[in-house]
Amino acid sequence: MTTTTPSKKKTSKRKRTTSKKKLVIVESPAKAKTIGKYLGRTYNVVASKGHIRDLPKSRMGVNLEQHYEPDYISIRGKGDTIKMLKSEAKKAKAIYLASDPDREGEAIAWHVAHILNLDVNDKNRVTFNEITKDTVKDAFKNPRTIDMKLVNAQQARRVIDRLVGYSISPLLWKKVKKGLSAGRVQSVALWIIIQREREIKAFQPEEYWTITSEFKKGRSKFQAAFYGLNGKRKKLKNNEDVQKVLQKLTRQADFQITDVKKTEKKRQPPRPYTTSTMQQDANKKLRFRTGRTMMAAQQLYEGINLGRDGNQGLITYMRTDSTRISSVAKHEAAEFLHKHYGAEYAANHPRKGKLPEGAQDAHEAVRPTSVNFTPHEIEKYLTKDQFKLYNLIWSRFVASQMTPAIVDTETVSISQNGVDFRANGSQLKFEGFLKVYAAGKEKDNILPELATGDLVQLVSHHPEQHFTQPPARYSEAALIKTLEENGVGRPSTYAPTLMTIQKRYYVKLETRRFVPTELGEIVNSLIEEYFPDIVNVDFTAAIEEQLDEIEEAKREWIKVVDEFYQPFSKEVGYAEKEMETIQIKEPLAGFDCEICGSPMVVKMGKYGKFFACSRFPDCRNTKTIVKEIGVTCPNCHKGQVIERKTKKNRLFYGCSRYPECDFVSWDKPISRNCPKCNHFLVNKKVRGGWQIQCPNGDYEEDIIK
Repeated sequence: MTTTTPSKKKTSKRKRTTSKKKLVIVESPAKAKTIGKYLGRTYNVVASKGHIRDLPKSRMGVNLEQHYEPDYISIRGKGDTIKMLKSEAKKAKAIYLASDPDREGEAIAWHVAHILNLDVNDKNRVTFNEITKDTVKDAFKNPRTIDMKLVNAQQARRVIDRLVGYSISPLLWKKVKKGLSAGRVQSVALWIIIQREREIKAFQPEEYWTITSEFKKGRSKFQAAFYGLNGKRKKLKNNEDVQKVLQKLTRQADFQITDVKKTEKKRQPPRPYTTSTMQQDANKKLRFRTGRTMMAAQQLYEGINLGRDGNQGLITYMRTDSTRISSVAKHEAAEFLHKHYGAEYAANHPRKGKLPEGAQDAHEAVRPTSVNFTPHEIEKYLTKDQFKLYNLIWSRFVASQMTPAIVDTETVSISQNGVDFRANGSQLKFEGFLKVYAAGKEKDNILPELATGDLVQLVSHHPEQHFTQPPARYSEAALIKTLEENGVGRPSTYAPTLMTIQKRYYVKLETRRFVPTELGEIVNSLIEEYFPDIVNVDFTAAIEEQLDEIEEAKREWIKVVDEFYQPFSKEVGYAEKEMETIQIKEPLAGFDCEICGSPMVVKMGKYGKFFACSRFPDCRNTKTIVKEIGVTCPNCHKGQVIERKTKKNRLFYGCSRYPECDFVSWDKPISRNCPKCNHFLVNKKVRGGWQIQCPNGDYEEDIIK
């Protein structure tokens, strides 16, 4: 018997080879996600999560003997990120550095290249001003080398700021108080705020009067204001001046129309946003703090998931001082306007803006990447902050590409016995850009049909006393505008500068305006006396210009740093010898410590003021400062309602017996109940003032003005 063995099938084992991918390194995970979807499977996009190398925090980190050579170290906490980058780099077919298109982004690319041992002369640097599919793909077709001019400009700024901060701050710690700091741009910002406060304190109000009179022609009434006497303008300084004018008038007699001027005025559309104007408008119109604006802008730039459209970068790069617009964006806007509004609304030659002095014009204005992503259509994909800011940017850009608004204006001169009044009327004739940018729209003021020689009758006079007002304190928007106008700082520095001076408690915000604190006044006076150049606006602006010259290869960065440091180091040496120690006395709280019996004092901490024992650190007793509002808790009827704050510093109201009683309210309770449902009433902020309301909606009182 023969046995046959089954034949073995030959199986060919195919070796699976995984083709290497091209590695792209950006700063943020959100940006990596958006770009990764555009580039496809042959690319691996990862994030460095910002800088991976910087100067050490524990020491100066600048070698003063070796041409100011920075001593860069890996940033603490970035070890895993660096390890990941090195691991991915080993597996990569090619490496591209795609950080942001500015000095800071160029420096990040340079530091990443150093960590990965890349040749700075290789063409591995990719930049784009907007994160859209076509723009990103085109950018990878034309990589370039790392621009060392941009890197050196960033290094010069970093080194100068380190020399200032790490020279003056230790002096302030030693002579005034621990935890203080001084910076090149922040010191100027503080000085500007304090200068305004000095102007306010020195201001002497002056009295002046106005006369607003009501006239009628037939049944139509209109208002006119006192202008002057016998065709010449006259100011009314006091009530005596007013009475002399009124005595010249015959009340029962008619007034004559002596002149009617009708003109057509064009109101030009605004230019698209720069970083500064975007921050200013967001602060004024949306009540956004500068940091909040930049956070939302960063998210819009890096990409939002729009459902079927996938991840889309919605705005161009948000750090720019230019109002320039690309020809592609202009063409797309023109097509959009012709389609949705009509040819008469699309400008043939959109208004060009003059660049502010010192502007780099490196990037386009802040604009939507595609005007076809209208705010209304994509609102459901955005957070509230993202939508509000995007709507502002979109509307401003579209308006900038539209025709002017046309307004018919009318100025009417009215006279009797040599006493002259003027009435001004206006009526919108053609909306133009106001069709989109309604924020700047004004109400019509239509006068009755009047002609020279017509007679009108007086209805009433309304004299009113006024006093000149001191200049207003700076809001965030106004301070940014002033810094920009003076050439201090750059778009990327405004948000961190304002954050720092508040964090150090040099200034505080009251009704959204900056008020210097006593600590801020002390620090400023010391810097003014011993480091006058640091708070000199012109000097600081000149440094910014020199940094720009480094970027343009007109100056060497080491020489710029040396020219700054040599005189500055002498000022530091003088201050160390001559600056007197200032003892800041902490105010007494008015009661003693229940632990050791020593007086309690008011201290300033990270989250505001608090009570602490004067024997600190021997006694560490502390107490929260409680502010009662004079209302008994409507929940437990035992405790008092007190002001409290969240971790984000938002004010709310709660019971003093917490946690025994968990009563809380965002609106301020008052000591009255609703006459309908007996629920406690609250004082609620509404448009135009405050209103007393029932939270259940059963009752409300008139607005308290």
